[in-house]
Amino acid sequence: MVLRKIIESRGDFMILELKNIHKSFSDVQVLHGVSFSITSGKALGFLGRNGAGKTTTIRILMGLFDANQGEILLNGQRFNPREHSIGYLPEERGLYPKQKVLEQLTYFGQLRGLNNKQAKENGLYWLERLGILDYKDKRLETLSKGNQQKVQIAETLLCNPDIVILDEPFSGLDPVNSQILKDIINELIKKGCLVIFSSHQMSYVEEFCQEIALIDKGNIVLTGDLKSIKKEYGMNRITLNSTNQSVHELKNILSTGVKDVKIIDTKNKGVIIELLNGKSKNRLLHDLLDLNIDIENFSIYEPSLTDIFVQKVGDN
Repeated sequence: MVLRKIIESRGDFMILELKNIHKSFSDVQVLHGVSFSITSGKALGFLGRNGAGKTTTIRILMGLFDANQGEILLNGQRFNPREHSIGYLPEERGLYPKQKVLEQLTYFGQLRGLNNKQAKENGLYWLERLGILDYKDKRLETLSKGNQQKVQIAETLLCNPDIVILDEPFSGLDPVNSQILKDIINELIKKGCLVIFSSHQMSYVEEFCQEIALIDKGNIVLTGDLKSIKKEYGMNRITLNSTNQSVHELKNILSTGVKDVKIIDTKNKGVIIELLNGKSKNRLLHDLLDLNIDIENFSIYEPSLTDIFVQKVGDN
């Protein structure tokens, strides 16, 4: 079978905006004015602890729930999810375990507006692209966890969606299959889809997402360009490794003249130094040399997304 490329380029720039979204269930308010935006050609990392409000926000975006207050706009116009193809990969599988793989892909494709021929062709395309074409006539429950995840991915992308929402997409995938999915996600981004990526595996978020929105207890507590956020969180901080001083010795030596010293790597003798306002990096380096500290590494500290996530929501 020859693969037929079905991820089409989107000609127009798109920006999807959620503005002041509130949602309550009975007397419990779940979302408290959620606002963020997604632009085509970029992936947004939508992050939060379990129960923070991610799933409720996604369901409102898909039209499954109505918001009590707020609006969703696409290019400045009221967004109607029924007028767009949305591919949603939930964290929990939503397929039929006792049905054959291609049969249910064809069924779901027809439910989403494709005719029988289109649905079957698209199903075959994605099964081959994901390396599981040999399982098309097998019942889903007979497949491994990773291959079941790939069938779920195929169902998500069946209708060449404008908007793709991926919740823990790498769950159950080995490194080879993870790379296949990485290539597909990068292709979706390049083609101009609106991609929302949710995962607790922060390394994947950092790999794909230029922007993030962090939700905690129904509130957006951080949003924006990831590089800019990292730069802000790393401001006035230096990473230092020494070959002749332990981290505890470094912390004691540097306890005066700096704002804070945190041990980050006992094995490799690493600390993060937060400078006092007005103290330059050059002045710190000069002081270290005066103290005869053998410097292995002296660099601007760049926090990981995990560091930022824990700092913003870890104590709540």
